[in-house]
Amino acid sequence: MVFRSPFPPIDIPRVPLHDFVLGGAAARGDAPALIEGATGRVLTYAHLVEQTRRFAAGLSRGGIRQGDVVAIWSPNSPEYAVVFHAVSRLGAILTTINPTYTVEEVAHQLKDAGARMIVTTSALLEKAQAAIATLGVPIDVITIDEVAGLPSLASTMVDADPPSVSIDPDRDIVMLPYSSGTTGLQKGVMLTHRNIVANLLQIDLMEASEIRALLGVLPFFHIYGMVVIMNHGLMRGAAVVTLPRFDLETVLRILQDYPIGIAHVVPPVVIAFAKHPMIDRFTLSHLHTLFSGAAPLGCEITNVVEARLPIQVRQGYGMTELSPVTHYTPLDGARAGKVGVLAPSTEMRIVDPITGADLGLGEAGEVWIRGPQVMKGYLNNPQATALTIDADGWLHTGDVGVVDADGYLEVVDRLKELIKVKAFQVAPAELEALLLKHPKIADAAVFGVPDDECGEVPKAVVVVREPLTADEVKAFVEGHVATYKRLRHVAFADAIPKSPSGKILRRLLRT
Repeated sequence: MVFRSPFPPIDIPRVPLHDFVLGGAAARGDAPALIEGATGRVLTYAHLVEQTRRFAAGLSRGGIRQGDVVAIWSPNSPEYAVVFHAVSRLGAILTTINPTYTVEEVAHQLKDAGARMIVTTSALLEKAQAAIATLGVPIDVITIDEVAGLPSLASTMVDADPPSVSIDPDRDIVMLPYSSGTTGLQKGVMLTHRNIVANLLQIDLMEASEIRALLGVLPFFHIYGMVVIMNHGLMRGAAVVTLPRFDLETVLRILQDYPIGIAHVVPPVVIAFAKHPMIDRFTLSHLHTLFSGAAPLGCEITNVVEARLPIQVRQGYGMTELSPVTHYTPLDGARAGKVGVLAPSTEMRIVDPITGADLGLGEAGEVWIRGPQVMKGYLNNPQATALTIDADGWLHTGDVGVVDADGYLEVVDRLKELIKVKAFQVAPAELEALLLKHPKIADAAVFGVPDDECGEVPKAVVVVREPLTADEVKAFVEGHVATYKRLRHVAFADAIPKSPSGKILRRLLRT
């Protein structure tokens, strides 16, 4: 049984992403495109277009060519959009790096992506340079803010038109975010111009509400912030108010002061709206919707929020490999605990993970997706690509879902072993490989356990050769990974339960 969208199909124009998103920007003139939430500094649409043009020209003079990979390692700021669309305009590829990454993690992504340049900030510069030093290959560095002795965003800009390039939207990659996907360690997700243009059109058709301004607190390096907030907001002509990190009081002030009707968030933020007393100190008269994504949100929290505030909670669903949106709850169509209906031009199957048989309404199975937003594949990893996208173009999400009679999807479980910490994916295999480097650890397994604040957090079960404490194990991991990947719990065992083929039996560990 193939499920299809209730929305009419979309007609996808064959245009590059930057032309599609910024095509009407010049006509908006002095209207604010991006606002730095901490200072109120405004980047108008006219300035956005001009700075994108100048920075693209400067990158070209610095040797960036079509197909080259440029990395950006920065928290949210108005300049993120300048870098994003300047790289797109050259036909180059932008790989986005999590600002909380360690030197090791940054080095891995730079090497795997084949980056020629990194755009970063003064606060991250020392770590960026340390990552480059471990690679032994030259990578140019540009800072968004001013640093003595290094080219900056402003100094790189030149008053010239960048070279004209011929972009094939169907084939040419524009974005290379990294994801654990359904198969373990971080991999580059190859997203074409057509993938993102299609998904922006899909979102736009489903989102009927007026969008005057958007809250840009979800990180732009993440596909949710990158597409659903930054690029869709600019396409709509909204003002995107950027924040470099989440702080509840600051977020509430922004929601009070700016005409943000729909705020894109993740489940832990919705939980704060349900329970935190600070909410009552602010007047949220503009806000009519909290739109939650990146992880499932249960009925209980939704009901508490909607009883407390005159707003509705809507959900969406997707993944990096899907550009990201496949399901979306339309305005006034919210159903607690469900992530919405299929996006236009998108098909879905619910498949029995044991037999491979198609399932129908009300039956739980793995969610398979086919549509124009499905990624081109994983960079330099045909094996992982083949495990995720079958020969007929169906992407196997690794999530277990149930569809009701009206086509609404509820995500009920995950086949894949990834741990979802807030909006971020943590691959157990990555942490297990790290733990096994410790000379006193003989074996290890990592899995997710429920957490009220984060949704899930990593827990390790370790088999030791010599005595170790839980704190020592945590400290060892802490020095090598981003904050959200750190172990929150450690237990010890005589052996790790495994199948005859050697696969860790995580379900046994959980029970």
